[in-house]
Amino acid sequence: MSEPARIQGLPAQIAGDCRVLVLGSMPGVASLQAARYYAHPRNRFWPLMSQLLGIDATAQYPARLAQLQARGVGLWDVIGECVRPGSLDASIDRTSVMPNDLPGRIATLADLRAVACNGAEAHRLWLRWIAPRLPAELRELPVLALPSTSPANAAFGLERLAEAWRPLRGALSPGP
Repeated sequence: MSEPARIQGLPAQIAGDCRVLVLGSMPGVASLQAARYYAHPRNRFWPLMSQLLGIDATAQYPARLAQLQARGVGLWDVIGECVRPGSLDASIDRTSVMPNDLPGRIATLADLRAVACNGAEAHRLWLRWIAPRLPAELRELPVLALPSTSPANAAFGLERLAEAWRPLRGALSPGP
């Protein structure tokens, strides 16, 4: 029996004026095959962004990304490469994780106000791989641990997700 193949995540979708960086753990199979964030038809990310930020969830993917970035939101993942058969976070081979260079990227984002972890695993990975590598001046950056928009998180319907994700809007609001 052969070993599962090493998978590589998607490129960052982050504009220079990003105010909130939404981080997943590692895109699922459907997203990797489509080369698009949150491509699984039952993932609630795009409908959630429609509800919270007024993004047209029915628009073509490049238009959705442009709308998201125009509102100050960037997308990436904590993991850059790993071994994971299937799409579930629980299947990630913990010894194979190679994190993305989030400390380096975050240091270039002068307008960044918060990081939003899409799911408990993204938050756990942030704490394990990224937070300890942040320079001292970035360690006070607010990190929102939000429930996953994945279809595997069946306990959260869209309305419940919208309520839990509401702090994302607050981080995007004009402020000092």
